[in-house]
Amino acid sequence: MSEQIPEQADNNASDSPAHSPANSTTQAPLASEATPAPEAAPTSEAPAVAAPNAANTQRQRASQLAQALRGELQKALIGQNAVIDDVLCALIAGGHVLVEGVPGLGKTLLVRALARCFGGEFARIQFTPDLMPSDVTGHAVYDMQSEQFKLRKGPVFTNLLLADEINRAPAKTQAALLEVMQERQVTLEGRALNVPQPFMVLATQNPIEQEGTYPLPEAELDRFMLKLRMDYPEQDEELLMVRQVARSSRADMLDVTPLRTLLQARDVLALQKIASDLPIDEQVLDYAVRIARATRSWPGLAMGAGPRASIALVRCGRARALLRGGDFVLPDDIKGCALAVLRHRVRLAPELDIEGLDADQVLQQLLDQVPAPRL
Repeated sequence: MSEQIPEQADNNASDSPAHSPANSTTQAPLASEATPAPEAAPTSEAPAVAAPNAANTQRQRASQLAQALRGELQKALIGQNAVIDDVLCALIAGGHVLVEGVPGLGKTLLVRALARCFGGEFARIQFTPDLMPSDVTGHAVYDMQSEQFKLRKGPVFTNLLLADEINRAPAKTQAALLEVMQERQVTLEGRALNVPQPFMVLATQNPIEQEGTYPLPEAELDRFMLKLRMDYPEQDEELLMVRQVARSSRADMLDVTPLRTLLQARDVLALQKIASDLPIDEQVLDYAVRIARATRSWPGLAMGAGPRASIALVRCGRARALLRGGDFVLPDDIKGCALAVLRHRVRLAPELDIEGLDADQVLQQLLDQVPAPRL
């Protein structure tokens, strides 16, 4: 059947109201510089420093763009600067994010704001107990006119995917994201279809409510580069938030429409390429690996992190270095993202769980005792 099933011309993304491109007015400061125009060959008298200077200039522009995006997101989400930085690091590093927090802290607002600043495609899936895997990936439908089956792509065929309340759906529906999160493709009717690039999943879940929820399987948790915990804002930040929302005409919502569209899909790909080329010392690379390996034998941890955690530490470290405007990766960049990278990849020993400790406390002790290199 797969050979005679044509792919439907109209993507399901365009039919769904949750699928919408962001504001069309955008800046593209990196796309034109990702492939610079060829220059004249340098003479023997000119030093061969043009390429490094061009790379430094491009890196500075990328850092400025990432910082400008951070500033726009801070206009919409008040009091969550650390979470914003981590989400931007995951975007630059090409990873997925699981955001956990009690209701009302702005988890969905953060993703909506990011989609507003991003000129690519955005889709939202509201996970419910009756959601089926085909509702996520797509399915084949019979066309009465052509008397053939046609593929109807699901909402995963997008750049930015919001999986809202992901733990509301059963395991078979959650597993529909496994292939696309790891391989950036979806297999429908025996055909492997690539999703648009860049592709990023931002999932939210409520850690308190247990009734009618399904815990995420370990295989899917490991595919999230970061697990972020959104906490209550400080008093002055909450006061500022209340003041702004009280002036809004949209009930208890912060409006994201005034946010500017700062980058397109090609700019995100350029950011990811620049970050992946950022220099990292061999000692810093070894530091990231030692942190991940220490979780496998650390007292109090029944299960440690796998090699995917080591890779995520390095990728996030490069992204944090670019976000702060650095020219290379520091040990603090690795350490700064370690909790978000590791907390969902380890499992506490039962005795510590009974005592009321959580993974962050044990991981913080580990980070304090694993020696960092001095550069």
